[in-house]
Amino acid sequence: MCTAGVVEPSTEELAACCASRRWIAAVAGRVYADPAALRAASRRALDELSWADVEEALAAHPRIGERMGGGAREARWSRREQAGAAGADADVQDALVAGNRAYEERFGHVFLIRASGRSALEMLAALRERLGNEPGAERDAVRRELAEIVDLRLAGLMEEDA
Repeated sequence: MCTAGVVEPSTEELAACCASRRWIAAVAGRVYADPAALRAASRRALDELSWADVEEALAAHPRIGERMGGGAREARWSRREQAGAAGADADVQDALVAGNRAYEERFGHVFLIRASGRSALEMLAALRERLGNEPGAERDAVRRELAEIVDLRLAGLMEEDA
């Protein structure tokens, strides 16, 4: 993927960062001068996604508090990203389960948040706050969180290749 600063991610590598086929098609098959150029292209592609494309990406994300199984890169990253939720007290985990259910009933998709660097309590507070959002505002929040997650995963991809 990365040789002397030049970045050429494979479709498989990109799919671990974002499951939207449209995003992958927009970013794959190109050589980027450096990681910053790849990340800029990613942001542009994310901005161009329809809501259906975003929902496709969301479908690959587990609920906060649920651990994705398997040894694939995306599963490993998801487990690492959600480490803050993994060690939470039972009452916090129960509240996350209930909050996830309420969120999905309200908005029709999984609650997405950049979990890296956040505790279970921080994620629970954000979930509860975002439950009060109007659908348009929540879609904007989801897009921001997705962009942060994809950016972190792209950075992780480049670190693995370094």
